[in-house]
Amino acid sequence: MLYPQFLDELKASADEKYRDFHKKLLKNDNVSVLGVRVPTLRSIAKKYKGEIETLLTFPDEYYEVTFVKLSAVALLPYEEFIKYSDRCVKLIDNWATCDCFAPKCIAKHKDEFLPFITGYLNEDKEFYQRFALTTLLHYYVEEKYLQTIYDFLQEADTDFYYVHMAAAWLLAEVIIKFYEEAAKLLTANIEGDFIDGKTHNKAIQKACESYRLSAEQKTFLKGLKR
Repeated sequence: MLYPQFLDELKASADEKYRDFHKKLLKNDNVSVLGVRVPTLRSIAKKYKGEIETLLTFPDEYYEVTFVKLSAVALLPYEEFIKYSDRCVKLIDNWATCDCFAPKCIAKHKDEFLPFITGYLNEDKEFYQRFALTTLLHYYVEEKYLQTIYDFLQEADTDFYYVHMAAAWLLAEVIIKFYEEAAKLLTANIEGDFIDGKTHNKAIQKACESYRLSAEQKTFLKGLKR
């Protein structure tokens, strides 16, 4: 497979209106978009999952090229996936690519992947940290990992906008799934230092947008805003 032919394949599925729509969502003028929809990109990634090394040599001049690379790697079994994990995270430069990069193999190897999450969170880079938090959101919101999540939330640099939003999203999911414990944590955080005020409030807002909480629970949570 050569890059010009690969690019032609992507361009054949491009949609100008979708490109303009998606470009606005990305809010990043540095990212060039062809306008290929996600199901098509995932299908192409599946087609080329046996050619990872070749895919990774292609230039990341378009959003879709990077998306296919990461989606193909995400299809690998865990032992193969971790060989490419660092290279893939390095390529992430927008929230959409980040949030869609959720390798299912991690689900059965959560403990083994935690050191990788720690490493990404320790990087002073916005999308390294966002990937760490969204991976926790996708696979780790269960009782066993609650303290780990709390620790990571405290370490996250929420001065980065997309880290702040991911932290709020993650905490909102904890609130929804473990309401009683999370409500106590948020109550203590009104005057505490668990997490900054803007992320505290955004997490409450996002939790209250969920249909999984009762009206009474939402009313209580809104009273905990800082």
